[in-house]
Amino acid sequence: MRRIGCLVFVLAALILAALAFNFVHGWTSEGPLEKDAVVVVPEGATLRSMATRLEEQGVIASADSFLLRARVLGAAGVIKAGEYEVPRGASNALVLEILQSGKTINYLVTIPEGMPSILVHERLMANEELTGDIPVPEEGSVMPDSYAYQKGESRGAVLARMQDAMTRFLEEKWKTRAPDIVVRTPAEAITLASIVEKETSIPAERPLVAGVYENRLRTGMMLQADPTIIYPITRGKPLGRRIRRSEIDAVNDYNTYAMTGLPKGPIANPSRSSIEAVLNPAKTKALYFVADGKGGHIFADTLEQHNDNVRKWFELRRQRGEM
Repeated sequence: MRRIGCLVFVLAALILAALAFNFVHGWTSEGPLEKDAVVVVPEGATLRSMATRLEEQGVIASADSFLLRARVLGAAGVIKAGEYEVPRGASNALVLEILQSGKTINYLVTIPEGMPSILVHERLMANEELTGDIPVPEEGSVMPDSYAYQKGESRGAVLARMQDAMTRFLEEKWKTRAPDIVVRTPAEAITLASIVEKETSIPAERPLVAGVYENRLRTGMMLQADPTIIYPITRGKPLGRRIRRSEIDAVNDYNTYAMTGLPKGPIANPSRSSIEAVLNPAKTKALYFVADGKGGHIFADTLEQHNDNVRKWFELRRQRGEM
């Protein structure tokens, strides 16, 4: 009898070991998912509700066995809302780890340097993966950059990150500004930086362009920046034609051909390099600049030099058939 009892005990132990192995193996072995999939965890979803959804999507074989193994073998923690990428053949253990990680799929929205706020608004509103409404942001308040967001996130939250980035950068750089610059406040710095941004797309030129405008402001000359003529007409959108004489002569809060000093406010959202250029402009005697025909500009200290440069630029344009 004792021998039989020992055999029964050994047999029972083997059966329990086999069951335990199967239980653990079912948690860590390859799952049924045949190709990479995206799984969305809604706000407020529970592990039980998600198990049913995972089974329907073919991510796991059985919701009940997944839940049982998760209780016994799963890591502590809750699943987090968001959109997740689950790889082909993911085990039950890996699926739970992914849903608890919070490492959701991030999408990117890009705000190019110099984009005006009306176009920032249009870009965010046209993004169908975002939710909610937003007003047109204050001009100059958005830092041009690429921003990650999650599907279903509010446009207001994304815009807030863009504006926080601008606020933090400006606060940091204002502390390191040159002591003798002409702009007196961070707001004036953003306004001038937006003009520098629109005048040149070459970052290396921006300190020199800023230096020219610094000289003009200091001596009471008009800035005479063409983009400030366009802004009150289109709010920064491309004009799509040449500027008219009547628009050059128009008196308003932005047209720097009809006023001295800075315009009423920014005409775009300037880049980091334009802001830095305004806060630390190049030391130069130049008061003028004109396109050089190669994508950049040529600078001049005197009106006579400038007129000669303009003549050369017009001649080049005529040769190209642009005039």
